[in-house]
Amino acid sequence: MLRHAKVATASALLLLAALSSAQTGGQARQSLAELYTKYEYMIPMRDGVKLYTAVYVAKNKPGKRPILMERTPYSAGPYGPTSFKNHRGSPALREAGYTFAYQDVRGKYMSEGEFVNVRPQLKKGQTGIDESTDTFDTVEYLVKNVPDNNGAVGLWGISYPGGYAGLGGINSHPALKAISPQAPTSDWFVGDDFHHNGALFLQDGFDFMLGFGQARPKPSPSGGVAPPRVDRGGKTAYDFFLTTGALKNFDALHMKGTVSFWKDMMDHPTYDEFWQDRSLPKNMKGVKCAVLTVGGWFDAEDLWGPLNLYSHTEKQNPGTPNTLVMGPWFHGMWAGPTGQTFGDLDFGSRTARYYQDNIEAPFFEKYLRGQNVPAPAEANVFQTGANTWRTFESWPPKGLKKETFFPGDSGVLSQTVPATEGKDVYDADATAPTPYLADPKVNRRTREYMIDDQRFLNGRKDVVGYVSDTFAKDRTFAGPIEADLWVTTTGTDGDFIVKVVDVWPSDSTVTSPRGGSMAGYEQLVRWEVMRGKFRNNLSKPQPFKPGEPTRVRFKLNDLLHTVKAGHRLKVIVQSSMFPLIDRNPNKFINIPTADDADYQKATVEILRTKRHRTKFTFGELLD
Repeated sequence: MLRHAKVATASALLLLAALSSAQTGGQARQSLAELYTKYEYMIPMRDGVKLYTAVYVAKNKPGKRPILMERTPYSAGPYGPTSFKNHRGSPALREAGYTFAYQDVRGKYMSEGEFVNVRPQLKKGQTGIDESTDTFDTVEYLVKNVPDNNGAVGLWGISYPGGYAGLGGINSHPALKAISPQAPTSDWFVGDDFHHNGALFLQDGFDFMLGFGQARPKPSPSGGVAPPRVDRGGKTAYDFFLTTGALKNFDALHMKGTVSFWKDMMDHPTYDEFWQDRSLPKNMKGVKCAVLTVGGWFDAEDLWGPLNLYSHTEKQNPGTPNTLVMGPWFHGMWAGPTGQTFGDLDFGSRTARYYQDNIEAPFFEKYLRGQNVPAPAEANVFQTGANTWRTFESWPPKGLKKETFFPGDSGVLSQTVPATEGKDVYDADATAPTPYLADPKVNRRTREYMIDDQRFLNGRKDVVGYVSDTFAKDRTFAGPIEADLWVTTTGTDGDFIVKVVDVWPSDSTVTSPRGGSMAGYEQLVRWEVMRGKFRNNLSKPQPFKPGEPTRVRFKLNDLLHTVKAGHRLKVIVQSSMFPLIDRNPNKFINIPTADDADYQKATVEILRTKRHRTKFTFGELLD
């Protein structure tokens, strides 16, 4: 593990100050055509397929300059020599005259070839192509053909392009000096986008793949075939997904066989070779370039990805500069202008600009232009609740103290083992699943649900909640959270969802950025789902025996959060968040082929006995 300097020299500080003060006012006054010369290439890959790549070279910028590239399935357009793209990311990089390149990945938009979702990596000894070889061949071409380049290429992207940035670093081309996978798609069965621990993210998967998953017969600037029209009958999302019924009905009634990857997901309902071959973190080997992995604590799509990509890169590439950034952001929020507010939360500063000016720009300046600036700290992490940036020499931080909380009678959450034994009972009704939103009339999948007020669940019979006494002092929790449930169910399968909530004081005078009072707000901080049949192994599902005490243990994604003095800690357990997550029939069955009649009600018990003790374990940061 590398130890990065945290104190800049005087000259480095002057350079950073100049970079951070660079604004886009020049771009506002000048058209992009006046600022850049655009080149369009069809770059040949080793198998003869050509990939469309647009390159923007800054005008009136002296010297040789690095190339910063994004590989994307979402279009490298606009297309044509007189149509120009505005460039995201740090304004300092634009001001410094970086060359920007955008490539349509194989089989998308204007590139030739066949597109494969999260294409598997070649295995040792295999020949052919994968996303890493396409990146290698592209870098080779760019450094030989793009005017005024300094021989150094960087690769970055957010979400799916973030996954391609990670893949590009595997067995890196010598000219690829730095990559920045941001909210990278990393494993679509374990923790990103379309599944968490085997539970299907129904609303995201259906709404996204309905359009994105359509075939593209030939290169086209429009992206391919239009999706089939779905008549939702004016229904809310909750009602539409519920009345569509069993999972198999979504293709039969709406997609009509037009989305091949939806069929792939249905055909591979366990963590089999299909999914394992598509897992990015375990393939992060042979990375010879600097890595800056970026994620958001409140990212509804890809929170698992950056945490696990960083940790696997660290383990598998000793000596490679490897940096993690986690900010208080929704998906891609760090590329925006401020990053100060999200929903009902105000973070007290322009967190996106802080990242762009103090981490992103210096990272690329150091590794692509060789500037004398310090490397970023190993871990640059925003501490939510306290609203401050922290740096650490490793992530999770060393020296965390394990703190265990136990549920007790009357919904009490305590660090003392309860004197009495008991159990808490709730309904898990697959025919009337628990909504994930307070307002069931909302049709889009919101990004704010990651921090939403959970008071809408109070009093429901399909959840149980446990709340601590008021904290007398600030307490900061870091790293992963372990949920260790002992349960019984009358079904033979079931989902288990654990939510960690920061309960604001009932007399709080804080006003949210949206104008409401934060008094009594029950802020969702972290949550996760485990599809019960995968509790011991994601590849080998096991049924529950009705009424038999069973252990369901899993980890929630990391956090760095301060529960302030006067606040309380709450843990909620439930079995559905619909239509975000598909319904578990409460029956040990292949869900993609289940019938409507298979969806049934179960009764779930959370056990609190000496022999079967439910508990929740946090790592507490003491300094």
